[in-house]
Amino acid sequence: MNYGFVIDNRLCIGCHACTVACKSEHNIPIGVNRTHVKYIEKGVFPKSTREFSVHRCNHCADAPCVDICPTTALYTRADGIVDFDNDRCIGCKSCMQACPYDALYIDPNTNTAAKCNYCAHRIDGGYEPACVIVCPVEAIISGDLDDTNSKIAQLVANEETMTRKPEKMTKPNLYYVNGTNEMLDPNATTQDGKYVWSEQSVGVGHFAKYADQRSSEADTENLLVQLAMENSVKTGKPIDHRAIDSVAKEIQQGVDTQGARRVYDSPSKGVLWGWEVPVYVWTKAIATGTFLMMAVWNILNSNLNAASEMKGLITTLVFMGLTAGLLIKDIDRPDRFLYVLLRPQWKSWLVRGAYIITGFSGLVSLKLLDNYLKLGLDWLWIPGMIFAGLGAVYTAFLFNQARARDLWQTPIQSAIHMLVHAFIAGSVVMMIIAPETVEWMTSALLWGVVLNIIIIAKEILIPHDTPDTRKAIHLMTKGYYSKYFWAGIIVGSVVPIMMLTMIAGSGALLAGGLALVGILLTEFVRIRVPQMIPLS
Repeated sequence: MNYGFVIDNRLCIGCHACTVACKSEHNIPIGVNRTHVKYIEKGVFPKSTREFSVHRCNHCADAPCVDICPTTALYTRADGIVDFDNDRCIGCKSCMQACPYDALYIDPNTNTAAKCNYCAHRIDGGYEPACVIVCPVEAIISGDLDDTNSKIAQLVANEETMTRKPEKMTKPNLYYVNGTNEMLDPNATTQDGKYVWSEQSVGVGHFAKYADQRSSEADTENLLVQLAMENSVKTGKPIDHRAIDSVAKEIQQGVDTQGARRVYDSPSKGVLWGWEVPVYVWTKAIATGTFLMMAVWNILNSNLNAASEMKGLITTLVFMGLTAGLLIKDIDRPDRFLYVLLRPQWKSWLVRGAYIITGFSGLVSLKLLDNYLKLGLDWLWIPGMIFAGLGAVYTAFLFNQARARDLWQTPIQSAIHMLVHAFIAGSVVMMIIAPETVEWMTSALLWGVVLNIIIIAKEILIPHDTPDTRKAIHLMTKGYYSKYFWAGIIVGSVVPIMMLTMIAGSGALLAGGLALVGILLTEFVRIRVPQMIPLS
């Protein structure tokens, strides 16, 4: 059994009955939807047309949201329905980064992820989904794709159908009859001004919560007017507003839309992983890098003195604590953070990472105890190095599981890059805590900075296969975020290389500090830019 949908665009009239029925059936708050209808207009009057495209969860056979979910809050049923359990969700938003179809949202009432679940409770009772029942022209067809006698299976077999983003290899179970590229590809249309849905939301359901609050304070007749007029009362930060507006215009430049324009769509979810994530990657690099460089020094040279070693271990634990704190702060249900450890879904690199940093923190704590009590446990450097290395790079594989973001789909290169960041950060900390290592660490820092700029150059100069990646690179190097990116390159790579090759002695520490600033700036851009590329 394999349940799916067919949307017959020969019949759809764009009435939004499916959206309304879905909201009513599941008591969905104002501002978010499990299903929505996109309007596409083509041509110039009088030779103009309007097309309708119903979007919702594709119930993929290879669902990336299920693989990345750390707590099995998202799961695939035996009948192919991708369902969710909001009692297990921690609000990490990983599923939203993984879904190429922009099908998930954060419920503003529960702060947990939600999406179309095929009305699983109705299916279990022998009924069809609410959207299917209510559609006045029977444009939405549901059923078992494996049943060759079913209407849906016959439509897929006998009609020419399309799916959204087949290149993502998710095996979607949502098919469109008489679909067009403009309907299904978000980059094939321009946005026609500030249409109604684009003005509703910036952020992850937060404005939806505001709208829900306002509904209880306003009379029904004036509610929509009030919401439409209160554009200034948004919870999103001004920098995010400017970025979203500017980036949207830049993305459309040079796109051959053939006059197609999007005039009605779902609200933007904004930036899902905000400043906490690049800072968390940065603090993690400092923590793991400090331990790595201490271990390398002890193995290749002489042992550090006890005082320097103590400072290094404490530094490692402090920045590891900051890393964990930032990770917890970024999730929308921090009260459920321990679910990652207690209810793990082992395919998720968020789970693997949580166990890695927990194990690493435990080894560092044990080595700190060894340093204090003189237990002679020098062998701890070896497993500590392994966990430190894994801790430095695991985020690259987590980003890779976010299959909706094309720029992140280079896990090996990203892992090497993060390891280089760790060595740079560790070299700088070692210069501070162990002055006797300055000469050696200066050389390590120089080589680290050189490798860093080589990896960045490879990423931005080598041609990329997907349009979304090319757009992301453009935004990084020439678009809205180029000022941050090039500042990071100049401050974090060019200037340090000049200082390390021309100035000796005290200049090394300043060069290292600038390198750390550069890493933070470039990581901020690299993590933020792919999230600005529209998915729906």
